Formats: sequence, C-alpha cells, structure tokens
Amino acid sequence: MANLKEIRIRINSVRTTRQVTSAMKMVSAAKLNKAQSDVEHVRPFIAKLLEIVNFLGNTVDGVTENIPAFCQKKKGKILLVAIASNKGLAGAFNSNVAKEVDRLVHNEYAEAYANGEVDLIAIGKQVAKGLASRKMTVLSDYNSIYDSMSLESVYAIADELTNKFATGEYKKISFVFNEFVNKSSQVVVEKQFLPLEISASQTENNQMLDFIIEPNSKEVLCDLVPQAIRTHLYATLLDSIASEHAARMTSMSKATDNAGELLGELQLQYNKARQSAITNELIEIVSGAEALKG
Repeated sequence: MANLKEIRIRINSVRTTRQVTSAMKMVSAAKLNKAQSDVEHVRPFIAKLLEIVNFLGNTVDGVTENIPAFCQKKKGKILLVAIASNKGLAGAFNSNVAKEVDRLVHNEYAEAYANGEVDLIAIGKQVAKGLASRKMTVLSDYNSIYDSMSLESVYAIADELTNKFATGEYKKISFVFNEFVNKSSQVVVEKQFLPLEISASQTENNQMLDFIIEPNSKEVLCDLVPQAIRTHLYATLLDSIASEHAARMTSMSKATDNAGELLGELQLQYNKARQSAITNELIEIVSGAEALKG
C-alpha cells in the first residue's frame, strides 16, 4: 500500500484537476449559451434565403448552365472541407470529423480518391492533425479564422472557395462538420456547399406564388447567390462552434465527475493507510510496554 505522503500528493493533484475541469465546464457552458443563440438566429435566415434562391432558380431558364454556382460539372476534383476546432479537450469532437472524412474518401469517393481527384482543406488545427495521423494530405488550412472570426474573414473564405468552383478546379465542394442538435448531441454530417441545387419538389408550390420581382428574376438571383453562399459557410461555422462548446462542456463534466470519484477512492485509501499506520504504532507501543514489564 502506498504511504501517506504519496496518497496526499495524489489527492491534492486530483483535487486541483477537478477544480480546473469544473472551471472549464462553466466557461464552456457560458460560451455555449451565446453560440446556441447565434445558431438559432441564423438558421431561419439561411433557410429562408435558400428558399428564395430555390424559388428564383425555378423561374429562371437555363439557370444550371448560365449561373456558375448552379453548374453541374462532370469534370473536376472533389473538395472536402473538414471543419472542427483549434483546441482540444472536447471529447471526440475533432476526431469524429477526421474519422468521417476518412470514411468518405474510402467509401463514397474511393475511386476519385484513388485517382488523386479528392482534395482536403482543414478549418481547425486539431482536425488537420487528425487527418495527418490518418496519412491524408491536407492541401491548405484556414485555421486562423478562429483567431478573430468576423463576417469579412468568413466571406473571404467563401469567395475563395466559390472562385475555385467557378474556374472548374472543382466539380463539388462539401463541408464535413459537427451539426449542433442540442447541448448533449452533435452529429457529424457532410453537406454540399457547391454546386447549389434546385429542389424540383418545390416547383409546383413555387408556381402558385405571385411575386413582383424587379428588375427581373435572373438579376435578383445573381445578387442573392453570393450572399447565400457566404451565409451558408458562416452558419456552418456557427454550428461547429456551438457543437464544440457543447462537446467540451460534456467532456469536462464527465472529467469532473471522474475526478470526484477518484478523489473519494483516494480518500478512502488514505484513511485505511492512516488507520493501518496508527494500529502499527499502537502495537509497537504495547509491545514495548510488555517488554519493559518482562
């Protein structure tokens, strides 16, 4: 059995760890409240914006040929943008994204990946490390976006990705990220970024709507498409950030609970060791007294 000094050192160490994890849990909980609010505000906006783009796309002739963002291309590479975090201590938040990218390139995009037609871009240092550990090459990264996340910096990335698609370098661009469901649930998903798709299922309903569009549907659509693309990326990043805080809060909560359980076990071990030491001392005293009597 370890001596009392060693157990005391471990108890102090675990107690300090519990204080740190508890503080990190509270910080993440506070950040999550704001991040969740941002997600809940932006989701209706992007949904309505995409609905309008979809409606206008159904009213413009030759939209898939004349507007680059809608063009369905047969040639070109596939670009997967893995989105996670620059920081760790969030459970499987970062590793799940790397795992999903690995699954995609070896299943859905296996043939293209084998032919060198799948490129990877990372947003988040941790997911970049995760992809590298799986022997996958990250073409470039946008990790600095988290240093000072602003609309301008997000829009710059969205415009760069749009240009790569418009020039024909890529025929498809998709995001792989943690979609925020609630505080205890985040789901890793792949969502297509480009090309934009027009939902045929809404065509009949759209024909029933009566709007006056000035100057015309095509010009309005051309103005809205860049905003829709930029907002899509912004909303995706907000989703990922909210998921990160939720995952870290859950992870730190479990770590705090585990530290508490370990602290209880160590305290019990300390009490047993102390009791044993006291018993041994008493035995020595009694033995010494008996020896003196003899």
